[in-house]
Amino acid sequence: MENLSIHDPPPQPGGMPLGSPMPPALGSAAPPQPQQLPPQMFTTAAQLLDLTDKKLLLCLRDGRKLIGILRSWDQFANLVLQSTIERVFAITSDPSDPQTKGFYGDQNHGIFLVRGENVLLLGEIDLDKDDDPPPGFERADFNMVDKLAKDQRAVEKAKEGAKLKKLATLGFEGEHMGEIVL
Repeated sequence: MENLSIHDPPPQPGGMPLGSPMPPALGSAAPPQPQQLPPQMFTTAAQLLDLTDKKLLLCLRDGRKLIGILRSWDQFANLVLQSTIERVFAITSDPSDPQTKGFYGDQNHGIFLVRGENVLLLGEIDLDKDDDPPPGFERADFNMVDKLAKDQRAVEKAKEGAKLKKLATLGFEGEHMGEIVL
């Protein structure tokens, strides 16, 4: 094993490392050097450095969507957001109107600490389009939109429960429904 320091020159492609005991024999090729991955391939908390002090949209595991300015982060990708708002979306459908209507509401939270393992998706917001409402949605009162969204989740949960009961009669088991064997 070589003792290399940060001051040593990088290895030459296709050549022998400095200080190697024997040159390659005539007619034989030098062993291939391992390929280095570009820095874009690493998905670590260090990539958050580029997003610091920028406005982000975060989608969390529990379905919430947060918009705020990333001020700080750590090695576990725990995030500190400033001027954070929670945006809730709801879709209503009127039986007399075939066109569905979408509403969204914002609630201010101020400074927000998000545990890194709860982040599903994050992305930078284009500040030129930040003030535009999401396509197909119009702004409404947060409490009204939150109530609509909770009602929709309750309906979906009831449908899922009925589906699991039907599948159970056919011999299928839903996720996390089995017995624990000790």
